[in-house]
Amino acid sequence: MIKRLLIFALACGTVLGSWAFWFEPASLKNKNHEIALASWPAPCDGLRVAVLADLHVDSPFNGADKVKRIVDLTRAAKPDLILLAGDYVVHRVLGGTFVSPEAIAEGLRALSAPLGVFAVLGNHDRWLNARQIEDAFKAVGIKFLEDDAVSMTSGNCSFWLVGLSDFWEEPHRYKAALAKPPHGAPVIVFTHKPDLFPQIPNTVAITFAGHTHGGQVYFPMVGRLIVPSRYGERYAIGHIVENGRTCLSVLESGPASCPCVFLVPPEISLVTLRTSAASHRDHGRST
Repeated sequence: MIKRLLIFALACGTVLGSWAFWFEPASLKNKNHEIALASWPAPCDGLRVAVLADLHVDSPFNGADKVKRIVDLTRAAKPDLILLAGDYVVHRVLGGTFVSPEAIAEGLRALSAPLGVFAVLGNHDRWLNARQIEDAFKAVGIKFLEDDAVSMTSGNCSFWLVGLSDFWEEPHRYKAALAKPPHGAPVIVFTHKPDLFPQIPNTVAITFAGHTHGGQVYFPMVGRLIVPSRYGERYAIGHIVENGRTCLSVLESGPASCPCVFLVPPEISLVTLRTSAASHRDHGRST
């Protein structure tokens, strides 16, 4: 009896270990969100935004082939706007192989959208070399918005895009950046860490952030085990509405320095913004 239990336990451990350390980290999917915003203008109804966070190209299962899969899936979704929310590299990863920022940028060169491709830096990017990453990305046409804002127009749809610098690694000048859009203008914010979200005014339509990896390891009824946030699981994953403000904390496109994920598979977040005067809804559908 004891021998059978040991064999069963070993088999379960092997299956779970294979899932967490190989199958799930190597996976990738598109996930569609539809979010209705009370402050979103009618001419912009249906705007599609692709948000890619935490590519961590140096980590296991995240080499040139994975970057190509990310680019192909994103392009196939035909978003109006692409936002890159930081951590393109990973600093001193267990089991990883270093990939230069220039090689990562070259792999992302094919990303395109009618309203452009914009990026902010993450903490791992700053630990490596922020200037090198910025120069490499700019060379392939990816624009950085570090505590800056830009006006966006598509037909009758007009809004402002604000990129905010990393919450831990930079003395972010978010107030100055948020002061650039005219009063009453629709605003989208994107940044690396959701810990900045409580400081975002409720005049912002939506904030996009990454970094938390959805806790990276999630056990139902136990919780999310690895959430690098001062707020714990509060902003770990998904669509959050708090004090009249809206945030989408997206999952990683690649696992971080620990090459293990469980029930939080890598994904590309594809967000359709809808106009609504009364409700907020978020429906996830994997494709």
